[in-house]
Amino acid sequence: MIARYAKSDDIKGLTQVLTTLVPLALLWWVAVWCAGVSPWLAIPPVLLMILFTVRVFGLMHECGHGSLFRSHRLNRAAGFVLGVVSGMPQYVWAQHHNYHHANNGNWARYRGPYTTLSVDEYAALSRGQQRLYRGKCNVLASPLVGFIYLIFNPRYTWMMGSIGLLVHTVRQKLAQPGVALRAHAASYRTRYWTSWREYRHMLANNLVLLSIWALMCWACGAALFFTIYVTSVSVAGAVGIVLFTVQHNFEHSYASDDAHWDLDTGAIEGTSFLVLPGWLNWFTVNIGYHHVHHLSAGIPNYRLVACHNEFQHLFGRVTRLQLHQVLGALHCILWDTRAQRIISVAEYRQHC
Repeated sequence: MIARYAKSDDIKGLTQVLTTLVPLALLWWVAVWCAGVSPWLAIPPVLLMILFTVRVFGLMHECGHGSLFRSHRLNRAAGFVLGVVSGMPQYVWAQHHNYHHANNGNWARYRGPYTTLSVDEYAALSRGQQRLYRGKCNVLASPLVGFIYLIFNPRYTWMMGSIGLLVHTVRQKLAQPGVALRAHAASYRTRYWTSWREYRHMLANNLVLLSIWALMCWACGAALFFTIYVTSVSVAGAVGIVLFTVQHNFEHSYASDDAHWDLDTGAIEGTSFLVLPGWLNWFTVNIGYHHVHHLSAGIPNYRLVACHNEFQHLFGRVTRLQLHQVLGALHCILWDTRAQRIISVAEYRQHC
């Protein structure tokens, strides 16, 4: 299966990038023009911008796997550009995401964007803390989560890490003036990045993005720019987080511990097949075929459907979720460590 379909095509990859970034740029122009006439007129282009931003993130995700293009340089260059547009330092994000792929289904090691609690951890919370946890996982809170994930956190971690680096370097230089600044900086350790390569990508992403922010504020006004930007990126982040969550959190999804974990079982029984209409598959770059993606992240999005169709007889144990079942799957926010599966709060209450 992998030999047949894990084949990237630079022309297809470039076409996908261009048919995403060019319309998004035009939609920005239309939204700003419409807002000058009436704020209500800006709503349709902003809604389309949300969908195109979801597609931007999906393509960035694929560059991180090295599967959108055959060329490593194209994956790296396009990934950086798409990361700036989506607000996420692509290389840094890809390292964390690849950890998810390496441990998919092992909930002792990776618990998703909402940090899914085990039933024992949930039971240990106070009633107020339990309500807060359920509220955090509620779909109504997802735009706030999207804002934190795509806009706030990437800026905050870069700034806090950079301030820490500066303070550390100055202190060490005062204490040991004979040692080179580079050596002092190299001795800095932080939880915000794991290597200097990660920091360089964070730095480049933020400097380019902040420069674009400044340019857009000058071109159309800070209030209008940030209203459109924060709205479109936050809601796009919400859509992406909800999609990712239900691809692993659904009723009785496979959720193993270290001792019993199997990677292939995680791909088949711990990953859903999200059945979406064709137009939504286009905007989400076929990520609904998530079971195929987890069997091999090297299969590009434009080959996932054909791969699924040819080998669908192998996917009988894959849970299929229809679009109307997404909200129900979002209630499955607890890890039953004894049954080794994901359950809903309602099911937990029945047995507690």
